[in-house]
Amino acid sequence: MAEGIRERIERLREEIRRHEYLYYVLDQPEITDAEFDVLMEELKRLEAEHPELITPDSPTQRVGGKPREGFVKVRHSSPMLSLDNALNEAEFLDFDRRVRQLLGGEPYRYVAELKLDGLSMAAHYREGLFVQAVTRGDGIEGEDVTENARTIRSLPLRVKSELRAFEVRGEVVMNRRAFEQLNLERDKQGLPRFANPRNAAAGSIRVLEPWITATRRLDYWAYFLLVDGQPYYASHWDSLEALAGMGFKVNPHRRLCADAEEVLEFWREWSERREALPYEIDGIVVKVDSVEQQRRLGWTAKAPRWAIAFKYAARQAETVVEEISVQVGRTGVLTPVAHLRPVEVGGVTVSRATLHNEDEIERLGLQIGDTVIIERSGDVIPKVVRVKAYGSPRRPFRMPSACPVCGGKVVREEGEVASRCINTNCPARLKESILHFASRGVMDIDGLGEALVDQLVDRGLVRSVADLYKLKLEDLLPLERMGRKSAEKLLRNIEESKQRPLPRVLTALGIRYVGERTAQFLAEAFGSLDAIAAADVETLQGVPEVGPRVAQSIYDFFREPRNRELVERLREAGLQFRYQAERRRGGPLEGLTFVLTGTLPTLTREQARAMIEAAGGKVTGSVSKKTDYVVAGEEAGSKLQKARELGIKVIDEATLRRMVGERA
Repeated sequence: MAEGIRERIERLREEIRRHEYLYYVLDQPEITDAEFDVLMEELKRLEAEHPELITPDSPTQRVGGKPREGFVKVRHSSPMLSLDNALNEAEFLDFDRRVRQLLGGEPYRYVAELKLDGLSMAAHYREGLFVQAVTRGDGIEGEDVTENARTIRSLPLRVKSELRAFEVRGEVVMNRRAFEQLNLERDKQGLPRFANPRNAAAGSIRVLEPWITATRRLDYWAYFLLVDGQPYYASHWDSLEALAGMGFKVNPHRRLCADAEEVLEFWREWSERREALPYEIDGIVVKVDSVEQQRRLGWTAKAPRWAIAFKYAARQAETVVEEISVQVGRTGVLTPVAHLRPVEVGGVTVSRATLHNEDEIERLGLQIGDTVIIERSGDVIPKVVRVKAYGSPRRPFRMPSACPVCGGKVVREEGEVASRCINTNCPARLKESILHFASRGVMDIDGLGEALVDQLVDRGLVRSVADLYKLKLEDLLPLERMGRKSAEKLLRNIEESKQRPLPRVLTALGIRYVGERTAQFLAEAFGSLDAIAAADVETLQGVPEVGPRVAQSIYDFFREPRNRELVERLREAGLQFRYQAERRRGGPLEGLTFVLTGTLPTLTREQARAMIEAAGGKVTGSVSKKTDYVVAGEEAGSKLQKARELGIKVIDEATLRRMVGERA
C-alpha cells in the first residue's frame, strides 16, 4: 500500500477534527456543511478501501456501535456526589458563612459557573484516546454508555495531553432548538413528548441504539479534570482552563469571584440574561477555587461542603382555568389544553397551557373554573403545576369519544395515556399521513415533499391520500415551483407506486405499530389486505411478532368506517391488495425460527438476519416456545436467559455459519 494513502487519511482526520472543534465547541465554523461532508466522504471512502487503517479515534467511528440489550454498571473512580441547594440569597450567604468558619477566616475565592440542566457523565481517556463514558447513576456506580457518548460531536475522541490517563466529568445537554426539533419528530411518530431538555438528554444518552443518540444533537460541557479520581490541578479555575486548552467544550460564562458579593452579582446578572442562552440553566454552581481548601472543607454523606447549587426560583403565576379544549396533533393524538385568564410569567403573557392527557388532569384534580399555579421554564410550553383553589362553579372535563376535527372514532389503548383519532384522513393529521405514504421505503413517490404537500392540502387538491391518484397535470402546473417536467415526473412516480407490493401498502396506511417488518409478516400470513381487514384480534395474534396491542390496533383501524372508505378508494386506484410470498424452498434452515441477541463477532444483526432468511429460515424478535434456536453473542441479555429457561438451544455465530453451509 502506498505510504501516501496513510498520510492522506491522517491529514483528513486532523482536518475533520479541527473543523468539528470549530463547529461544535467554539461555534465558529470556517467551512460550509457541504464542504465538511466532502471531507468526511473522502475519509469514509479511503477507510473502506483500506480497512486495516481504521482507528477507534477516527471521526468516521463516532457512530458504529451495535444495539445493546442493557447497560453494564461501572464503579466510579471517586464518588460523583450531588450538590446541596441554595434557593435564595439568604441561603447562599449562609453557605458562605459556613465556609468562612470552617476555614478559620483565611482568604478564599469562588468559581461561579452556569448550572446546565442536563445529565452528569464521566469520560475516561488513556494515551490521549477516549475509552469509556459512565453516567452518574447513584454517585457510586453508573452505567457504561461509551458507544452512545462517542456520537456526541463536542466530546473529543482524541486529545493532546501529557497525562497518561485521566477522567473528565461534565454535563450532557440538549439545547433548546434540538429539543424543539426532537419533540416535533416525536409528534410525527406518535410518541409522547419529552417534558424538558434535561429529560430528553438523559433519555437520549441511555437508548440502546447508538445511531438514535447520534440524531439527538447532544452537547458535552466539561467541568472537572481528575487523575486517579482526584483533581489534578491546584485550583478549579486552572482545571477549567486546562480542559478548554485540551479541546473540551467549557462554558465561557464563568467567573473567578473574590467574595460572596461577586457571586451574588454573577447570579443576578444571569437571572436576567438566561432567556438569551441557547440552552436551559436552573441556577449557577459555586465552588471554592482552591483544591487544598476543598479537601479541608470535606464532604457530608451526600454532598461536598465546598460547593453549592445556587438555584433560580421557578417562574410561576396564579390564574384561572376558563375552559379546556382539545387539540388534534399530526399523528392523531388528542391533547387537552387549558385556556387561562391571561397572566404574565417571566415577562411573557400566558393564556394557554398544555394539560398533556386525561391522567394528568385527574392527578391535578383539576376542573374548569379552578384557580391554578402555572409555571414556565425557558422555551418550554407553560404547564399547570397544581390547583390552588376550587372554582365556584366548576365543571369536569371529559375527553370526547369522537374527534373534534373529523368526527372519527377516538381510541385510548390499554396501558397508554394518549387518546387518538384513528381516521387516517383526519384533516388534522392529513399532511403527515401523505408524507408517510409517499416516503422512501413505503410507496416511494419521489418529489412529493413537505412544501408540495402543504400546497396540495391547503388548496384542497388532496383531502385523502387516495386523492393523490386523481391528480392531473392541470392541477399541478399552477403550484409554486412546479414546472411541466416536474409535474409530469411526479405523476409518473405516483402511477408507478401502484405496483408497490402489499407489505408496502400496509405500511403506507399508517396503522399504529405496523412498520415494514410487521407488514411483511401480515402479508405473508394472510395473502391479501381483505383477509387482514376481516381478521379478529385472536387471529391477528397468530402472526409472528404481533402481540395483543398490535393486533388491537390493526383491528380498530379496519373497524373505523373512514379507514374502510380509504381502503376502497385505494383499491379503485389500482393498488396491490394481494400478495404471493416468495419463500426459498429447500434451504438448510427451512422451517426453523431464530432469535438474535447480543453482539456477534463479525456479523451485524441485519447481516445475520439476511443470512438466515436467505437459507429459508425465519427471524423473530422475541423468544417463545416456537423458537428453534437463539443465536447469542457478547453481552447477550434477557433473551438468552429466557432461552435457557425454556430449554431452547443456544448457538454462536460459528455454528450458524456451519448450519447454512459456510465455513466458520
